[in-house]
Amino acid sequence: MRKWTLIAVCAILLTVMAAFVVDAGINKLQPQKPHILFVPKTTGSQVEFWEVMRQGVNTAAEEFDVEVQVAGTLTESDIDGQIALLEQAIKDKPQVIILAATDYNRIVPVAKRIVAAGINLITVDSGLKDGISSSFIATDNYAAGQKAGQLLIDSIDQSELGPVAILNFVRGSATAMERERGVRESLAGYSDIQVLDTLYSDASEEQAYELTVELLRKEPTLRGIAALNEPSAVGAARAIKEKQAVSRVKLIGFDSSMEEIAYLEEDVLHATIVQKPFNMGYLAVKAAMDLSADKKVEPMIDTGSEVITKQNMYDSDKQKLLFPFVEK
Repeated sequence: MRKWTLIAVCAILLTVMAAFVVDAGINKLQPQKPHILFVPKTTGSQVEFWEVMRQGVNTAAEEFDVEVQVAGTLTESDIDGQIALLEQAIKDKPQVIILAATDYNRIVPVAKRIVAAGINLITVDSGLKDGISSSFIATDNYAAGQKAGQLLIDSIDQSELGPVAILNFVRGSATAMERERGVRESLAGYSDIQVLDTLYSDASEEQAYELTVELLRKEPTLRGIAALNEPSAVGAARAIKEKQAVSRVKLIGFDSSMEEIAYLEEDVLHATIVQKPFNMGYLAVKAAMDLSADKKVEPMIDTGSEVITKQNMYDSDKQKLLFPFVEK
């Protein structure tokens, strides 16, 4: 009896071991899904730009059947926090990091360590000095800044030219620098327009509001403001409306939100430059999958930008940009 029991136990063990070996062999043949880490400039705000980009990331992740981990700082201005987060990511060793860099220069050393560690790096929205990443997916921010500058010129009554201001967001961000360069160069040919010193909102709507209130007080002949991201545009619009300066100060913004749409309808915001963050997020994950499969990726992908005004905001193609929270 003991003999037959021993034989039965051995048979069961051999069956289990054989199944384990076959299963291990199958798993070895199947390609492993890459571990992708997405690091936006912030996960702590409700800025619709980052929400829409994350929607693009999620859509691509579902389509390509891959999980994407998201990690970020509470504010866009927390450069040290993003550096610390990326240092930890090097230890965790994901296959790909998709990064929206908070600073053009200061993130470079840790980015170089990422690449040296054998981790594929893709930058999205904001790039890095020296072009460290395998692919940069973003708006051509210089061109978008030129559009904003030209819109500002076109909106100001030529018989009442005066000083204009640039309300930027985070000092040192590649996005911020390129947009400002585009605005300034488009205004350079107009000798009657004085461009004031740049103001920085740190991507805070409240700070943008306070800066604009003070600007309106100090510059009674101010004729226009180019606000270079969503919180800056919304804060500036609120101040202009409250201080009853709509008729004399033309405001050009960036991105889209329900608040910006309302200010467009009220003529507080003259125009806004809308990007395509959904496309950025989607294409970044696609590029991550290609890199993981040793496929070639484009070093630079321009996702484009569109001018939205009260006159064209109801066009069907513009509605898709203004209301991106729909099934794609």
